[in-house]
Amino acid sequence: MTIHPAPRGVPPTAGGAEADRLARVALTWLTEPGTRSVFRLVEQQGAVATLALLLDGAAPEQALRDTVAARLAAGDPVTVATEALGRADRLGARLVTPSDEEWPAPVGDLRHLVLVGATRKVDRETAPPLCFWVRGAWPLGEALDRSVAVVGARAATGYGVHVGTELAYGLAERGWTVVSGGAFGIDAAAHRGALSAGGLTVGVLACGLDRPYPVGNAALFDRIAETGLLISEWPPGAEPLRPRFLIRNRVIAAATRGSVLVEASARSGATQTARRALAIGRRTMVVPGPVTSVMSVGAHELLRDEPHARLVTGVAHVLEEVGRIGSDLAPPARGPERPRDQLDDEATAVLESLPRRGVTSVDTVVARSGVAVRTALRKLALLEELGLVVRRDGGYVIVAPPPRGSAPARTATSGAGET
Repeated sequence: MTIHPAPRGVPPTAGGAEADRLARVALTWLTEPGTRSVFRLVEQQGAVATLALLLDGAAPEQALRDTVAARLAAGDPVTVATEALGRADRLGARLVTPSDEEWPAPVGDLRHLVLVGATRKVDRETAPPLCFWVRGAWPLGEALDRSVAVVGARAATGYGVHVGTELAYGLAERGWTVVSGGAFGIDAAAHRGALSAGGLTVGVLACGLDRPYPVGNAALFDRIAETGLLISEWPPGAEPLRPRFLIRNRVIAAATRGSVLVEASARSGATQTARRALAIGRRTMVVPGPVTSVMSVGAHELLRDEPHARLVTGVAHVLEEVGRIGSDLAPPARGPERPRDQLDDEATAVLESLPRRGVTSVDTVVARSGVAVRTALRKLALLEELGLVVRRDGGYVIVAPPPRGSAPARTATSGAGET
């Protein structure tokens, strides 16, 4: 790609698509991702014209004009964008914009994201991304097409790490991409679970791809990039500033078919991801935890506050929410099947009429069960076939169940020939 950097304050002179790409990078550096007024201008006028407008000091809002003026004091956006593209090439990363085939279309739903009662800037500026930086071989849109976000607390408990790992492993094993934010705790557990299953995982970062945060997960990020994807809206070199994590979370919510909140304290950023997913109509799931755990308070409050949040306890429940209708229904939870489960009402009445000890005649069975003689005889034959009763001394005796955990009883001939 040949880019001709313009003098300070002048938009790029590269033609067509190249100019658009360079302008999108410059706009992201100049105003931060998610800025709604900038996104609207790009939709109406294009990225190149929007950049020229901002550099000319003609932004439609005073707050945006102040932001642009402050950032221009730190450098020329066109030069910064050109240098970022060069750093990405050296890193083995690429820029993906909406004009590329691999662009993930679902993130466009962020144009409809409105958080009721939002007062903070990070809760109001939730527009779709202008571009993504991507490290890894998979096409971005394809990787995110069948994806589930697994998110939660950084200070996760052993319970949360176990559940997050198991969920991610099971989803990856079934061909779903696991998306998370690369943080310590639940995020890292989700990525590792997917990697252990030989599946695909995507890490969505809140900083440049060349300085992933936290540094303690650097080896994990390298593993993710080898077999999956690392993505970010911020150019190489960008720092992991605190507000950027909440800005990033809207992408995790929108790019996936659903989000699973494994553990979250009362003021967890992971709950913000879940609330953003709810606000744009994505499937939002919550794993319950011990009521005594402070790391489950946020998860439980979300279940109480949001009627559309669904409680899930395993992979089957998650697949039922995000999978194809009718093909991924979770089986009902039930214990092991017992012979008694096969009995109808009359057979149950006959069985219950037999005392726990002693032989009972057919006449007594009829009187105690309230069924006809012929019916009692048929049901007694069924109970005998199921091994629940035996005939003895002209009557019937109930068979006591074996002690729980004991080995099956040996038949009279089972020991023949043994020494």
